[in-house]
Amino acid sequence: MRRLTIAVPLLAVAAAGALSAGPARAQAGRPGPGTENCTATACHFDVPPGTYDVSVLLGGPAAASTSISGETRRSLLPETATEAGRPVARAFTVDVRTPEGEPTGPAGTPGLDLVIGGSAPALARIRVTPALPGGHGPDRREDGRTRTRQILLVGDSTVCDQPGDPYSGWGQQLPQYFRKGLSVANYADSGESTVTYLADPALFPTVRTLIRERDLVLIQLAHNDKTTDEATYRANLETLVAGVRARGGDPVLVTPIVRRWFNADGTLDNGTALLVNGLGVDHPAVVRSVAAAENVPLVDLTAKTKALVESLGVEGSKAVYLYNEKRDNTHTSVHGATVYAALVRDELLALRLVPRALVRVG
Repeated sequence: MRRLTIAVPLLAVAAAGALSAGPARAQAGRPGPGTENCTATACHFDVPPGTYDVSVLLGGPAAASTSISGETRRSLLPETATEAGRPVARAFTVDVRTPEGEPTGPAGTPGLDLVIGGSAPALARIRVTPALPGGHGPDRREDGRTRTRQILLVGDSTVCDQPGDPYSGWGQQLPQYFRKGLSVANYADSGESTVTYLADPALFPTVRTLIRERDLVLIQLAHNDKTTDEATYRANLETLVAGVRARGGDPVLVTPIVRRWFNADGTLDNGTALLVNGLGVDHPAVVRSVAAAENVPLVDLTAKTKALVESLGVEGSKAVYLYNEKRDNTHTSVHGATVYAALVRDELLALRLVPRALVRVG
């Protein structure tokens, strides 16, 4: 779990209050005046667990290019170019929790930690405020504040907030594609199957209590169901769907990403690549079947990633996975996770599960 050493005082914040800092400019590695929450490359806000809106002003006297990540290596704002003297405002919503990464992992660092990155970072101002919870009522209050809708993720190591390079799950890269008003709460955990995710109190029993009305819950579990028979696998998916609906949430079933396991003819139609386990259970097929039977939206990530990997070919697809670093054809690189997260974003838009106004495209 990455820990940030930040040589600035910590500020306490009331639940309804706000923290702000500015201006912060990366000049000779030192922040500008009044940046009690920031150094030139990082900010820390001493807030309790919760959901927070972060508003930033990017840019400065010179041309700049700035990105923001935070907590356990989550990408929160894609790299944004700014012209000299023409700052731009951006905003996003972030989930702060303990443990801050994988639910069964270390606690991490208390509060909200942000990393200011990019090829030429320049942060002029930052403000953190508690997000307005979603649930009952209209999306926008009379005072103009937008209610936050959660996107909770249920998954395995191909989805989770991976604690260290070079690994990254697609759920770790998903937040950068959403604007303020949509929060990604990634409760995916390495090594989990449908069996273990349901059984561990830190996993689905915890996620279930966090679901609010109209929250999306994306479910991708298959890679570790190597010894799960078809009847059990189907029943477990149905239990997850029912558990989400019982809380007023909207389940979305996601077929698993493919493994980079080519046939001699350059296709991915073998059981290893397409997640058919040793008992002959075709996991993507079962997920599709449950989605149809239960009238649940389906993100067919197996089909999408298969088409992409085959189009890249044996050599080009190596950069998507960790073949070059670890000879790993299952887990994705930061680049690969980012590409796969974009596929998920596109499918959520196509299914009209998220409002286009809250999605970053391009």
